[in-house]
Amino acid sequence: MKNWIKSGSPWIWMTGGAVSASLVAVIGLLLLIAWRGLTYFWPATIYEFDVRQPNGEIVQVIGEIHDSEEVPADRLRQAGVNLDGYEEEFVKRYLVKTGNREFVELDFRWILETSIVDRRIPENIAVFERSKNGNFYGYPQQVLENGQPVATKDVVAELELRIDRSVELNDKALDLQNGAIGKINYELERMRLQERGLVLEDNLTQDDIDRFTMRRAELAVEYQGHETNLFSYRDQMRRDAVIVKDMRGEQVNINMQYVLDVSYPNAMNWPQKVWRWVVQVGKFISDDPREANTEGGVFPAIFGTVFMVMLMAIIVTPFGVIAAIYLHEYAGKNSVTKLIRIAVINLAGVPSIVYGVFGLGFFVYMLGGSLDKLFYPEALPSPTFGTPGVIWSALTLAILTLPVVIVSTEEGLSRIPKAIREGSLALGATKAETLWRIIIPMASPAIMTGLILAVARAAGEVAPLMLVGVVKMAPSLPVDGNFPFVHLDRKFMHLGFHIYDVGFQSPNVEAARPLVYATSFLLVTVIVTLNLTAISIRNHLREKFRSLEH
Repeated sequence: MKNWIKSGSPWIWMTGGAVSASLVAVIGLLLLIAWRGLTYFWPATIYEFDVRQPNGEIVQVIGEIHDSEEVPADRLRQAGVNLDGYEEEFVKRYLVKTGNREFVELDFRWILETSIVDRRIPENIAVFERSKNGNFYGYPQQVLENGQPVATKDVVAELELRIDRSVELNDKALDLQNGAIGKINYELERMRLQERGLVLEDNLTQDDIDRFTMRRAELAVEYQGHETNLFSYRDQMRRDAVIVKDMRGEQVNINMQYVLDVSYPNAMNWPQKVWRWVVQVGKFISDDPREANTEGGVFPAIFGTVFMVMLMAIIVTPFGVIAAIYLHEYAGKNSVTKLIRIAVINLAGVPSIVYGVFGLGFFVYMLGGSLDKLFYPEALPSPTFGTPGVIWSALTLAILTLPVVIVSTEEGLSRIPKAIREGSLALGATKAETLWRIIIPMASPAIMTGLILAVARAAGEVAPLMLVGVVKMAPSLPVDGNFPFVHLDRKFMHLGFHIYDVGFQSPNVEAARPLVYATSFLLVTVIVTLNLTAISIRNHLREKFRSLEH
């Protein structure tokens, strides 16, 4: 036994066990997040309940069971709930999502199992996904066109055709509004700024006035044509409607312009539910958010996260590598160099919110304000770069992750044998040539390691971004079809801030909770994808320059 302990085997087993336990815990956490998030998109069974109210009245409730729990019967009796004849210790209750937000006080309600008189699963009940007021549950009765019933034997098929038509028209209207009309508005704003700039410089001539006037007239005619088409699309969308019988037993008129999709979960078989789940997950990834971020998708947040991280990587890599090369290859080994290294290491421990305050004060107000005064005086007092934006977020996170890149690159440089440097110099190469052709390529795997760590940290940061660029809802992406195509001054959405906003700022907590899990899993997936891409590049570089080590 003593020999076994002295051999070190217990410590090896202890270390292996700790690593295994940590790995199991991480995988379990990811599986929990994935399960709670991805099951939200599964077509849930829609129930029709007959519920007895405290006054004895029987009401009908239609919805899907969102959650369930068991409550002590004594607690319910103390709260005034009548449980006469019930002898069990616990009472099961269900959290039912009823939708139909405009006709009920809350779209989630708790129903005690003892209050349920009857429960049914009707096959012909429909779930309408709408652009506002959330889902609507009910039985389709009739399809209307211009207020008149449409003669059809199959209401379901006719309804799907009308919804497809409405969605197609809505897509055309959005493309027109964000495309041609958006470009006209963008050009008009640029012309206004150009004209004001000439006025400030006292260089506005009559030729310039005539040119601006003529161009505005041309754009006004073009805008009028596009606006006519836009109103036409919207009028066509309002043409159709559907009559739905809701859980109150009343006929509700739902205009097709608000309907995005319709499904019949109770009538689906297993393959149909799987396909429906795939479609819903795809919509979550590709659509824009709506209803205070509790409905729709998260595509702008995905785009903003990836764009900001890539911009940060482009900024931090050259500065970090240059600083590491100077410290390791050129700086003397004295107290000043030691002090700089200590400062770099300490920077890694500064709270991220401090970087956010620094970015707001230095980048946004000082640097951005100065840029506005020098290059954009015509836009003042409205700021161009003197306001939070994606460029300032990327710079702030670049400073935050700079120590990681410097330390990792220095470690890579220190592992390169001194004989390689001396051999290169002996063959007549200058020190700069040796660094560029030999040292940096051999240290590139370590540089990529630092970049991987920087990306992993930057992608999950939220606190500094709240001060220097991230917003709840961004009106447009940082990249579009308007010159100069990449707009670094714009605010953007971020998956991490989206999680915070949905989880803690949402007015509808129950509806937002599954989206928190789904967005969290998506953020982890984005980070893992970025890291795996960087790791594959690092491994390729390691194999490419392995021969230089020998």
